[in-house]
Amino acid sequence: MQVQVLTDGALEFVAKLHEAHAARRDELLALRKERRPLGFLPVTQHVRDGEWQVAPAPEALRDRRVEITGPTERKMTINALNSGAKVWLADLEDANTPHWDNVVQGQVNLYEAARETIEFTSPEGKEYKLKGGPYPTIVVRPRGWHLDERNLQFGGKNAVGALVDFGLHFFHNAELGKPYYYLPKMESHLEARLWNDVFTTAQQLLDIPHGTIRATVLIETIPAAFEMEEILYELRDHASGLNAGRWDYLFSVIKYFRDAGADYVLPDRNSVTMTAPFMRAYTELLVKTCHKRGAFAMGGMAAFIPNRRDPEVTENALRKVREDKTREATDGFDGSWVAHPDLVPICREIFDGVLGDQPNQVDKQRPEVEVTAEQLLDFKSAGGAATRAGLESAVDVGVRYIASWLGGNGAAAIHNLMEDAATAEISRSQIWQWINNKVVLDDGTQVTADAVRDVLARVGGELEGPHVAAAVELFEQVALSEDFVDFLTLPAYERI
Repeated sequence: MQVQVLTDGALEFVAKLHEAHAARRDELLALRKERRPLGFLPVTQHVRDGEWQVAPAPEALRDRRVEITGPTERKMTINALNSGAKVWLADLEDANTPHWDNVVQGQVNLYEAARETIEFTSPEGKEYKLKGGPYPTIVVRPRGWHLDERNLQFGGKNAVGALVDFGLHFFHNAELGKPYYYLPKMESHLEARLWNDVFTTAQQLLDIPHGTIRATVLIETIPAAFEMEEILYELRDHASGLNAGRWDYLFSVIKYFRDAGADYVLPDRNSVTMTAPFMRAYTELLVKTCHKRGAFAMGGMAAFIPNRRDPEVTENALRKVREDKTREATDGFDGSWVAHPDLVPICREIFDGVLGDQPNQVDKQRPEVEVTAEQLLDFKSAGGAATRAGLESAVDVGVRYIASWLGGNGAAAIHNLMEDAATAEISRSQIWQWINNKVVLDDGTQVTADAVRDVLARVGGELEGPHVAAAVELFEQVALSEDFVDFLTLPAYERI
């Protein structure tokens, strides 16, 4: 029998969350438009200097050495639960297209996953079932504060996507005792305070003990990088860690400094690695901050996908994942992300080698790390260049991803990488930045709107599918518009 998630009780609960907190969400989104010079906040110096810790982690979140990420599509839910990972990041955000059916069915799948009753038979007759555990701890990522949900309205306004995703999941699953969440795309500790207020309200409404909810925050915007301690402090009763969300972090850097001049122009996406000094400053500050406050530091995504039919592709993917996870484990991260079940063993092996029998390495303090604002903002240290190949790749991957997204698939395998919305955001925002800063490519040509349209026309002619034309049109809109569009998913949402 189909589980019902849009019950009267659930909708009333979500309505109460909106009544209490939707207006504050709107105020905080308006504050984002007031871009300020970036630096560590003088007004919160007392927080950074204070003696405080986040609440002790529940047993289910003490060992997070390997986390698998993916959308809440039914087959992928079962595969994630059978993967052997310690945590499944059940993604209602960047790896999910918010078709209403995806939103509702995702909640159904989470309900059954939490109760270990989920199964699936494909149209071809292949059966997917749970193998008997132990299963990963489920940590749900709701949509960011900026996204609305037009299929529900409260007080005559579209619902807040984050409150719908969180509210429905919490209402139906809090009684099981593991309401755990990943919180995306925050830009300030004030936004973390709002989440903390939402958690407090939700627990009170359902008579759940305060602090039962636990949240890990993705530090994936450049403003949030300067407020890591403040964000943990605001959520200290509910916090379990921070995550280095690398792809969205690069998108945020490009977006924030898109019109700040040549010193802030980044080279090709693939040439900006995690060993670039400004990225090292970001990750080392994150580890130090988390462990100083008793929270977990979670590493970033290994997006490479093994190909069981191509040993060379698989060998290359495993080599890069091994390098990435070895660096993270050595730096002090307590675990990391993978996007494919075949990568779980290698990530676990590397963290096993560092952690041994210990569930984490929170005790590994990093007193030698001293990160300045200048280091976080030293984008010239990235090296690399803007290239013709980089421009063509950005257009190609961006259009391919948008076409997939419009078709309902937010986790797209493209050129042996698992891509989500951050992929297209980097692609189109980097092109916008290159055009508006008159960047000259390695072949001597300047990036112009006409040059991008030429590449778009070629890419659109080479690809097939029902959503390619719309994807080309949307990419052109968000990459070439005079005014920068904050998130491409906003105009994209109007097309589904």
